[in-house]
Amino acid sequence: MNSTTNKIWTKDFILICIANFFTFSAFQMTLPTLPLFIQELGGTDEIIGMIVSIFTVSALLIRPFTGQGLEFIGRRKVYLTGVILFALSLSLLSIVHSILFLFIIRIIQGFGWGMTTTSAGTVATDIIPEHRRGEGMGYYGLSVNIALAFGPSLGLLLVDFISFMELFLITAGLVFTAFIIGLFIQYKPIELTETSVRHFQLDFFEKNALPPATLLFFITVTFGGITSYLPLYTKDLGFASYHIQLYFMIYAIALLVTRLYSGRLYDQYGLKPVFVPGTLLIIIAMLLLAWLPSPIVLYIAAALYGTGFGSVQPALQAWAVNSASKTRKGMANATFFSAFDLGVGMGALSFGFIAHMTGYSTIYIVAALSVLTSLCLYLFVIRTRQSNSVSK
Repeated sequence: MNSTTNKIWTKDFILICIANFFTFSAFQMTLPTLPLFIQELGGTDEIIGMIVSIFTVSALLIRPFTGQGLEFIGRRKVYLTGVILFALSLSLLSIVHSILFLFIIRIIQGFGWGMTTTSAGTVATDIIPEHRRGEGMGYYGLSVNIALAFGPSLGLLLVDFISFMELFLITAGLVFTAFIIGLFIQYKPIELTETSVRHFQLDFFEKNALPPATLLFFITVTFGGITSYLPLYTKDLGFASYHIQLYFMIYAIALLVTRLYSGRLYDQYGLKPVFVPGTLLIIIAMLLLAWLPSPIVLYIAAALYGTGFGSVQPALQAWAVNSASKTRKGMANATFFSAFDLGVGMGALSFGFIAHMTGYSTIYIVAALSVLTSLCLYLFVIRTRQSNSVSK
């Protein structure tokens, strides 16, 4: 493996980034289009929230087992199994004709997504040199950001010209391409120790990764409000479809630019200079979405949200992975992404009921309060405990 060298851009790192790009491209193409598909099937806002939530809950449930599998079965088998399962679930979406069947497919899809993203993140952290992990994870995140730059917009554009069935088959093809690429990656071998065996029997999360995972949870609640309801919200306000397409593109470009330097800032200066400004930008973005008088404000919110999340997410993931022992990196990633899933799922589910009772704009006020909770937890609880432990 290349983790003992100083290089980040090795063959294996490039391959996992490309494979991750295809996987996330497929995922991002379905994010804004799935709510429209559910509406076509006769689903309500509450149904949309439940279908998004069942996906994230199933991903959440599989992640701890994925983390253990990465350490005991191996990176290669777990990653490739997850990719195939995700591709299969996307292809099955093309034959869905009822809400009940969609629920079942989304459970399978959540399992595949949870296995794939946990495994891919672990493979990337195996390859990246430890002292450059923040920078490396920022670069790895570019594979997500480039997919974000065109995935949602392309999905929304395609459904104007092709059927949902054809769209889902295209996304399945993209994920199968990721599987082919994954066959050529050199994966870290399994390192079983007596301690790791005992961990397998006793727990399904990495306790050292809980602080960054907790902070992430309150931030990714915002995703539930954006991916599930922002297309419907802007449509309700009378915005043209290209406005929401531009939102996702601006958001992705901001993420892309921010990740070029945020990971390096974390490696050099620690979390505070990255996390505090990043969360404040996300809060402002959510408040702008709650207000949203014009498309210009929508674009400003996209830039602020992309910059904020692009700063915060790779730094928190690097913290989570660095805090774990060598044999617990997979479980640290599983814990981290479980918090991601839980935040998205809780946001989508609760925001569905909020939208039904009070309207879409209230969603983003609640989302801003959630991010404020994360900021306060870091400043007044987690940093205080870290300072006390250092002083001792």
